[in-house]
Amino acid sequence: MSFKLYELVGTDAARPFSPYCWRTRMALAHKGLSAETLPWRFTEKSAIAPHGSERVPVLLHHDKPVVDSWIIANYLEDNFPDRPSLFGGEGGRAMARMINAWGDIAIVGGLSPLVIADIPNNLGEVDAAYFRKSREARFGKRLEEVQASRDTGVVAFRKSLEIMRQTFKTQPFLGGQAPNYADYIVFGGFQWARVVSPFKLLETDDPVYAWREKLLDAFDGMARTSPGFAV
Repeated sequence: MSFKLYELVGTDAARPFSPYCWRTRMALAHKGLSAETLPWRFTEKSAIAPHGSERVPVLLHHDKPVVDSWIIANYLEDNFPDRPSLFGGEGGRAMARMINAWGDIAIVGGLSPLVIADIPNNLGEVDAAYFRKSREARFGKRLEEVQASRDTGVVAFRKSLEIMRQTFKTQPFLGGQAPNYADYIVFGGFQWARVVSPFKLLETDDPVYAWREKLLDAFDGMARTSPGFAV
């Protein structure tokens, strides 16, 4: 099968760090599929513009583009039904749609103020300048100001994960007895933070930490062996 995946990287082409690309990486692995990585950087928009996108992930299947991590997950589920299901049926797909929104708002949105100023350290000069200018316009302040209160902000972020802790009282994964796309949605944000920042997000006795550890080890340690910080 011919798959190619545009993934966001910085100065290290072997260090993909987009939370959405990690959702797709995990989904491909869950399906037992592999893709050739096409490293992509913030200012290389011309490389993916012909595929109808300004951001990654962009998955090419026999050179047909599939854009957006949620659309990619559905594409993989619908086109490879004989392989392990990402959703476990239409009910699971419907619930994963809600988790997809929660992952964007609560996880990626909650993590951003905690790691945002560390990201330029992973980028080349041109991309770092682009990232700083675009994100500071979005936040209305310098990245360092956004991140300045992260020691207190991380406390609130940890509290926001209580819904996960309650779930883990009765099952080991968001998807039930085994991980599915709901887990990969949330894990993508944690892996993004782990790759770009040395900031400690979770206490080691937190059930969410234990869950993250299991996903780091999934698929022969694919996420754990990808370059990142030991946090």
